[in-house]
Amino acid sequence: MKDNRSVQMDFLLPDIRPNSVQLNAGAVLLPGFALHDAEACMLAVHRITQQAPFRKMYTPGGGQMSVAMTCCGPFGWVSTSQGYSYTRVNPFTDQPWPNMPTIFQTLAHKAAQKAGFAQFQPNACLINSYSPSARMGLHQDRDEGCTEQPVVSLSFGLEAVFLWGGLKRSDPTRQILLRDGDVLVWGGPDRLRFHGIKPIRAGTHARTGETRLNITFRFVAT
Repeated sequence: MKDNRSVQMDFLLPDIRPNSVQLNAGAVLLPGFALHDAEACMLAVHRITQQAPFRKMYTPGGGQMSVAMTCCGPFGWVSTSQGYSYTRVNPFTDQPWPNMPTIFQTLAHKAAQKAGFAQFQPNACLINSYSPSARMGLHQDRDEGCTEQPVVSLSFGLEAVFLWGGLKRSDPTRQILLRDGDVLVWGGPDRLRFHGIKPIRAGTHARTGETRLNITFRFVAT
């Protein structure tokens, strides 16, 4: 209980980090950038998951992902035995993915603009739900068919340790602490860097309970 209470108190403490941290030439951390719109985002996630519930998908190798996922926007990302791809229809419901909320589009565009990618207009949004011990292995975001547009990633709820690697899987990684409301943007020369999330530590957050929510935006070439 002591650890859980401390996590809840952290939510109430002022964030004294700088407004922007340049990680690499094309990668920027924006601490607390999404906090002002956090409640609107949580409401939007709730509405999306009423139409497209969170599910833990299987990798092509047959293993089940520890992260539960859903999507919104014209394209959604799916993992099947045939591989990874973007689809216009949710294969679990046979319905189009829910519309991308305006608040999502606005936040993604503003964050990208602040990071130097003013022309970013996402057409795919992945929403990941991390419970304690859930993780994301090192990977590249390359299924979009376009590496000229950045990735914009919002974090809400429990803290996460983000692994920021190089252009090869074997390159060393940096560990970056992501807190509630933080936004990461990477593109340009850093668009294909390997990245991942270490196992989430157990705790409780005043906004999301025992969960970390990650909302990422991409542009998928049509």
